[in-house]
Amino acid sequence: MMKQVIEAYELLDSAYVDGNKVAEVLKERGLEHVEVKTIEGEKGSTDFIKIVVLGKNGKLSGGNAPTLGIIGRLGGIGARPEMIGLVSDADGAITAIAVALKLADMRRNGDVLDGDVIIATHICPNAPTQPHDPVPFMGSPVDMATMNKYEVDPQMDAILSVDTTKGNRIINVRGFAITPTVKEGWILKVSDDLLDIMQYVTGRMPAVVPITMQDITPYGNGVYHINSIMQPATATDAPVVGVAITAEVPVPGCAAGASHIIDIEQVARFCIEVAKGFGKGKVKFYDEEEFKRLVELYGSMRNLQTLGRKRE
Repeated sequence: MMKQVIEAYELLDSAYVDGNKVAEVLKERGLEHVEVKTIEGEKGSTDFIKIVVLGKNGKLSGGNAPTLGIIGRLGGIGARPEMIGLVSDADGAITAIAVALKLADMRRNGDVLDGDVIIATHICPNAPTQPHDPVPFMGSPVDMATMNKYEVDPQMDAILSVDTTKGNRIINVRGFAITPTVKEGWILKVSDDLLDIMQYVTGRMPAVVPITMQDITPYGNGVYHINSIMQPATATDAPVVGVAITAEVPVPGCAAGASHIIDIEQVARFCIEVAKGFGKGKVKFYDEEEFKRLVELYGSMRNLQTLGRKRE
């Protein structure tokens, strides 16, 4: 997928890029179902883009194959005028657009997936930055609730949330790592199917991000989060797995020249392979019976999807 990743990188590496320009490229590639919405926030605006790639047995065409959601999660692709060029935080958007381009090329070449794939991200070349320990993060012109509103689609039966996750000392590998599956406030075991795919794609032992209960709660509650990778899990009942693009050392989200094409290519290829298997019903994000048993034994954890109890 190197070709598509480079295309996505070059497309987004511009002070003038917006959602409509990205949509135009995707439509020229043969993707008809592309939607762009410009949303104004307190610190500017951004263009949310949603791409639907129909499967041959997808629900949107009357079939019954499950729908995979792929969310490119980020604050912004650029921090202009403070920084010139794509920032590290842009990797999620690059991955999402590259996956869309590859799926378009696959369809043109006769390889149509069984299930629908819904890809969502947002395009903002001049997002603000924000303080974070140990290195600064990218901010966003819109809040997290707005991001979830336009990126998390109720049609998604499972979600891969792709996010640059380099601003920490917790996961110290170069490449990418996946999180345990999160569903309705429960942090479940890591999916064996996803670990297998990760091994096949990378040719290496898989890496797992050690997320905490804090990380799966909504932004705005005043507690530390590793980053926004698990925020989609606060807005859906579908199982969510974070796909973290990682580094051996802490790298600021607002750092330019920090995107590694090889790493992004592996992540994009991982997403494609998950989409192939998930649509066929051969890839599971979690064990349904075990989840049911956990809820029966210990009750609902949905409170962790909320901002919690109100302070008196």
